[in-house]
Amino acid sequence: MIGALSGRTAIVTGAASGIGLAIVAQLIRDGAAVFGATRSKEDLERVYERAGLAGGFAGELHQPGVADELAAAAVETLGHVDVLVNNAGGGVIRPTLEHTEETLRATVDNNLWTTIYCVRAVLPHMVSRGHGRIVNIGADSVRTGLMDHAMYNAAKGGVHAMVTGLAREFAGSGITTNTVAPCYVRTPELAKLLESGEAPSRLERVVEEGTRIVPLGRPGDPAEVAAVVAFLAGEQSRFVTGQTIYVNGGSSMG
Repeated sequence: MIGALSGRTAIVTGAASGIGLAIVAQLIRDGAAVFGATRSKEDLERVYERAGLAGGFAGELHQPGVADELAAAAVETLGHVDVLVNNAGGGVIRPTLEHTEETLRATVDNNLWTTIYCVRAVLPHMVSRGHGRIVNIGADSVRTGLMDHAMYNAAKGGVHAMVTGLAREFAGSGITTNTVAPCYVRTPELAKLLESGEAPSRLERVVEEGTRIVPLGRPGDPAEVAAVVAFLAGEQSRFVTGQTIYVNGGSSMG
């Protein structure tokens, strides 16, 4: 059976675990050749062990120039890039007044600057080919105001906001840009931490609130997020652009 993404190529950042690894697996199942990006070589090796990557890259994408190296390596390996999934992120979740200069910068760097740099690195290639799919991973907390997420939301809000401008600017080049915004997702890594009994009590309260506000009564699953990303990466979504799609069990609506 030929997959919906057969013949397509994709870069997935933050590919090492959780939602990112689920996206990698889904795109590969759908037939895409996937180039995974992680922060370290050790993380990248673990992805190779768990998924059939076509290639990979390790580096700190929030640093100037590194995303350009990623894009060049992906094009060299894959021949071309059809899809960019900006999943890399990971902010420091804590009360606003407990943030430091270091944690604030880490939160913005990991989420917003990483996405900006990757978009700017890959767009010229997509424009030259007249085709592209850009999918940003955002956060439902931007709308729900989940506790301790204000500074994280500032970064993710920027990730949400850029797709409307990009969608209008590059529609004529055959490029769509969208955001997938999940609610609290119970990744294997987070589940392991919570089950160990070593999770900070405040994290447990955030998880409890994040679950309580979901009408369907449970957190999301990484595969449920990956399925929406795969749809936006394919041709069936060609008339969907500039949108934020919330994968959240109804925790925010409208």
